[in-house]
Amino acid sequence: MKLAKTSIEGVYEAATDTMRDHRGQFARLFCGEDLRRAHLDRPIVQINYSRTLEAGTIRGLHFQGSPRAEAKWVRCLKGRVFDVAVDLRRGSPTFLHWHAIELDPKLMNALFIPEGCAHGFQALAQESELLYLHTESYCPASEGGVRFDDPRLAIKWPLPAANLSERDSSYALITDSFQGISI
Repeated sequence: MKLAKTSIEGVYEAATDTMRDHRGQFARLFCGEDLRRAHLDRPIVQINYSRTLEAGTIRGLHFQGSPRAEAKWVRCLKGRVFDVAVDLRRGSPTFLHWHAIELDPKLMNALFIPEGCAHGFQALAQESELLYLHTESYCPASEGGVRFDDPRLAIKWPLPAANLSERDSSYALITDSFQGISI
């Protein structure tokens, strides 16, 4: 696995080497030793899976704040997604900046999103499936989110937005008084 820095400090894209032969392929999806520079020995404590049926569907932008802030690895197992990380960290030089990559099983890539960054994605293909590796267990009291269409973020989603959950479409817009989250 190889890590590439992104435009947001602490957000990395991981490229996965694969071995292919006449039988198919093999790939190591996570290796703490290879990914130590990003992962920093954080333990993986929860693994989640999502399946999104329709292209255009947006999920997010979600984060889990203190005291249960989480980092996560996100990988697409089937389909394709436009995967987005938004820096919400108080005092960060890239505060309110976003970075997106296409996750695709053919590319065998993953995105590492550190604590203090929101995450969301748009399905670019029907039946898109994601695998998430989390450094903290889910804690409803620590979860939060920002709107996918917040004008302060101005995320350029590749498809028209579709199939938003009530929760995701009801997050408040970011105001001038928002200082970011502490982790």
